[in-house]
Amino acid sequence: MSGWSAPTRDTLFVLNDVLKISDCELPGYDQLDEDTVEAVVEGMGKFCAEVLAPLNPVSDAQGCIRHEDGSVSTPEGFREAYAQLIESGWNTIASPAAFGGQGMGHVLGTVFEEYMNSACAGFMMYPGIVGGATSTIISAGSDELKEAYVEKIVSGEYLATMALTEGHAGTDLGLMRTKAEPQGDGSHAITGEKIFISGGEHDLTENIVHLVLAKLPDAPAGSRGISLFLVPKILPDGSRNAVSCASIEHKMGLNGSATCVMNFDGAKGRLLGKEHGGLAAMFIMMNAARLAVGVQGLAHAEHAYQRAAAYALERKQGRGMGERADPSAAADSLLVHPDVRRMLMDARAFAEGFRTLVLWTAMEIDRAHAGDREADALVSFLTPVIKAYGSDRGFETAVEMQQVLGGHGYVKEWGMEQIVRDARIAMIYEGANGVQALDLAGRKLAKDGGAVAMRFAALVEADLKHAPEWIAEPMARAVGDTREAARWMLENAGEDPNTLGAASYAFLEMIGVVAIGWMWVRMADVVEARDDGFAEAKRITARHYAQATLPLTSSLRAKIEGGAQNLMALPEDAFLRA
Repeated sequence: MSGWSAPTRDTLFVLNDVLKISDCELPGYDQLDEDTVEAVVEGMGKFCAEVLAPLNPVSDAQGCIRHEDGSVSTPEGFREAYAQLIESGWNTIASPAAFGGQGMGHVLGTVFEEYMNSACAGFMMYPGIVGGATSTIISAGSDELKEAYVEKIVSGEYLATMALTEGHAGTDLGLMRTKAEPQGDGSHAITGEKIFISGGEHDLTENIVHLVLAKLPDAPAGSRGISLFLVPKILPDGSRNAVSCASIEHKMGLNGSATCVMNFDGAKGRLLGKEHGGLAAMFIMMNAARLAVGVQGLAHAEHAYQRAAAYALERKQGRGMGERADPSAAADSLLVHPDVRRMLMDARAFAEGFRTLVLWTAMEIDRAHAGDREADALVSFLTPVIKAYGSDRGFETAVEMQQVLGGHGYVKEWGMEQIVRDARIAMIYEGANGVQALDLAGRKLAKDGGAVAMRFAALVEADLKHAPEWIAEPMARAVGDTREAARWMLENAGEDPNTLGAASYAFLEMIGVVAIGWMWVRMADVVEARDDGFAEAKRITARHYAQATLPLTSSLRAKIEGGAQNLMALPEDAFLRA
């Protein structure tokens, strides 16, 4: 039974043929000629397949161990693999050259994120926050903090965490209780408990840099009173800070990731950014994390698809209803059954379309970093969509691929149930997906009267003018549904304050459907004149998306225009069974 291999051919098609990154003049892209891009992508894929993929079942079976002294051991092979990662330099590919990185752009870093998550999602949880953490310190930290920590995090000598969540508060950060007491020497004593801290303690690096939200004594109430602090496990003088792992959560999946309850007992920390300005600094880190979660959804979908496709080809069960290749055979492969093909084609259409979307968005991030405000607005608009729609569809795809395997998908030996369990958390962490939908509808759509949403729709429509008719027509209808749904939401939001909240999730799904459809339009245009097996497979997959997924916008629009009245009608106590 095949496992996972890096989808390098599809990745290179997106980078070279669709995005044409070698022709782009963004900073760092001057290194990205086609030969270099191919060598880098192939090299990253080989590293993940050979070094990380063998760790995936070990990660799940062994998990992490917390010892009596509070130290944590990662699964067998993790330390050696991390050392190989640092030696390879792949971890520095997208980091700024000024801080020891290779500066090749966010787009290639996103490729590596996908491959690492597919190969071993539990391992990826440790270096996964590095990009967001370094961006936050570079943006909000003093020169002293940048000099002391950024290069060491970029190189992999140190790792980092986000320490935001508290048990009683969850997403409502304004309710946090962690305190920061000024010490008179520029430092603060941080006291409080944080939960769900990925990589809070481990044995991969000596030092772990925690970015911690806390409140100063004079802090205003609510989220306006939050400050952000850098709290290292090991202080600059080599002494141990007052930070400890109280326990490791027993989770549904991602067992190889040490998800810790962390105690800060007067730990020494340094302010990042301004006092009470922690929310703005935190969102640098959170937005990077949200995009990374969308990439996790892609990775889980791709891994599950590969396993299911290999199984369906090898498994002989039932007979085809049409002309059979071998009429004397006792059974045919599962691929003769239309419903099995439906599930596989849905998975393929999502994974290939979403891969193109996340890599396109990564290029837009590089444009935004170069000062392009329109690119920045588009990335902001799509961030909740990529996080939520990507992780939802990633999990749903894994479940569908589990169905392809039948009973074998439910037992551990075949590896599919691990993907399902590992994928489930992505819909919850870094802001649950309903919160992402509310962000899209309440902040990204309503705050500018729908201007960015309409610009997004206009960009899609511009590409339809030269697209093949078989995809241009259903895309035009889908964009029309999206425009009308957005108008309805904006027009009715003033009458009922629950309108946007009630419509938000369906609207997020609609934008996800259209955004991936847009990428299929662009891919279909590239392959339309080609005559080879790869191009034909792309056209068939694009047609499937056009026929099976784009029509969903009609039903989503009906959900949106149903309003909030009935949704909010049931009294709260009626939700409990009598």
